[in-house]
Amino acid sequence: MSFQPIVPLSGYTGWRFLQRTLDAQQATFQNSEPISRASDYFRKNISSIETAEDLVNDRRLLEVALGAFGLEDDINNKFFIQKILEDGTVNPDALGNRLADNRYASLSESFGFGDFARPLTTISTVSEKIISQFETQRFETAVGEQNNDLRLALNFASGIDDIVSDTASGNAQWFSVMGNPPVRQVVQTALGLPSQIASIDLDQQLEIFQSRTETLFGTSSVQDLNDPELQEKMIRLFLIRSESAAFTGTS
Repeated sequence: MSFQPIVPLSGYTGWRFLQRTLDAQQATFQNSEPISRASDYFRKNISSIETAEDLVNDRRLLEVALGAFGLEDDINNKFFIQKILEDGTVNPDALGNRLADNRYASLSESFGFGDFARPLTTISTVSEKIISQFETQRFETAVGEQNNDLRLALNFASGIDDIVSDTASGNAQWFSVMGNPPVRQVVQTALGLPSQIASIDLDQQLEIFQSRTETLFGTSSVQDLNDPELQEKMIRLFLIRSESAAFTGTS
């Protein structure tokens, strides 16, 4: 039986409680039977996978692979995922590079099926990184089953870190933020921007995000949002605004 995270409070108070108990709760969750069984199976079998087709045809391996990037809802979209993996990311026209959601490109890049003569599945450090991401994402999902705002808050730090690590220039990092649905939702809500902003021109969205971030945080750089103090301020604003909006809607 899987351990269910303890989330007795909502909003920023719930976030502070979760932060204080996070290490202990994550350890208990990762050691629970369903999670440890999935991780062990991936660890023992991923090195035998040589093609994208091999991976999508092993549902237990695919569950971990997709879960590591928060893409578990695509578990039945085998042809789509196989195409993303086979295209790789080196070619600008690769499917993963053309999708607005940059998690698909990250998935493809992590396995390297379309980019190298031999995939990265044989490298143990790569496998362990994917397992670690899977366990973290599954814990966040379990938190989200009780409070989705807290799930998004948990995802934010790792999401920003991945964007800063994988993307070079300032504007490109902002486009990655806007192309990552969970990270975008936190930032957009924290900045007090309406959901309708997604319907306007992308370059206009970029200007609005940068201007609003400069006003509230004293910087328009995504790189600076990797700072723990700024992240905490972003999460606090997100949770306060989100809870206020929910209360207003209910009223």
